[in-house]
Amino acid sequence: MSSEPPPGSGQPPPDDDPFRKQPPPTEGSGSPYSAPPPPYGGAPGGDPYGGGSSPTDPLAGMPPLAPSGRRTLARIIDMILVAIVVGLVTWGFGVNEYDVNGDKVEYGKSLGQSLVAAVLYIAYDTIMITRSGQTLGKKWLGMRVANLDNGSTPSAQTNLIRAAVLWIPFAFCCACIWTAISGGWSYFDKPYKQGLHDKAAKTVVVSTG
Repeated sequence: MSSEPPPGSGQPPPDDDPFRKQPPPTEGSGSPYSAPPPPYGGAPGGDPYGGGSSPTDPLAGMPPLAPSGRRTLARIIDMILVAIVVGLVTWGFGVNEYDVNGDKVEYGKSLGQSLVAAVLYIAYDTIMITRSGQTLGKKWLGMRVANLDNGSTPSAQTNLIRAAVLWIPFAFCCACIWTAISGGWSYFDKPYKQGLHDKAAKTVVVSTG
């Protein structure tokens, strides 16, 4: 006899993502998945980013949010790792930040280096987080990126949005200033400690240990 739910039962297919929030067998008053009252007095069950009523806490049943200081350190580690690769690639192809030739300073190649940096940073974040929810920095410091609505590992599309918001301004115009603004937003954001890139992708960063 088939164990599949009958058509039209409304039961979603099982999700093999080990990080996805799973409902407990019974949800009594003491259930760890029972959400607290809506923080802003709205009705439960809403989209955390939707209009109208305020939702219950989407973090119910998820690990605690990662400290912003640890997130910053992980980001610095990732920046150093990718910067080494960017330096090697641009050096190998003769693309430097600028060339000095007598009285002439050529800045044309800086665009090439910025493009290489943007592509590598975005690819690094997108591929690593899609695979496991973690970059190397996050893995070493015990954190991962999760979808805010269900705790699962974000999709490639979500991670691409997240990485693009973080790294395109960094590579082409604002460098460390934008990184400080986007990542530093998590120090003041409530209640989810999201950077601007997290807000764009509807993600959070949680502890793994």
